[in-house]
Amino acid sequence: MNEGAHVSVSGETDGKELHDQLTALRRLREQGKDANRRPRRSLLSAGERAAILRKTGGKCHICGGDIRGRWHADHILAHSAGGMHAEDNYLPAHVTCNNYRWDYLPEEFELILKLGVWARTEVEKGTSVGLAIEKKFSQKEAKRQARRKNAMNDEYTGT
Repeated sequence: MNEGAHVSVSGETDGKELHDQLTALRRLREQGKDANRRPRRSLLSAGERAAILRKTGGKCHICGGDIRGRWHADHILAHSAGGMHAEDNYLPAHVTCNNYRWDYLPEEFELILKLGVWARTEVEKGTSVGLAIEKKFSQKEAKRQARRKNAMNDEYTGT
């Protein structure tokens, strides 16, 4: 895979190459999901979940943080890519880490990490782009948190 977007002779890019690359990777991922559709998995037993958590010493395999409370058993080889629902194909992950990682292709996840690091730098520097990112991200995060609270309230009240 190419490192970053293609840059013109003047050193500028219109972003179209990155857009096209991300779109192509999404399409490829969706094709893989369609090709590997299988029945839903059965739930892991408490013993299987404990064994999965022990594999990393109680740490999230994505961010490395301590796991306390709820966590996901994350497929090493994604189910959508043909991975099995077997104890040896799972590692523990924070719910948030696993939900944000999804089942991206390695090249896709690499680009997402690069974009995220670049965006973080822009926010820290207080650039105009960073301020715009900060504003939009804060709005999106507030909506996400409100949805989670509503879902938890619905679960609690049984609605």
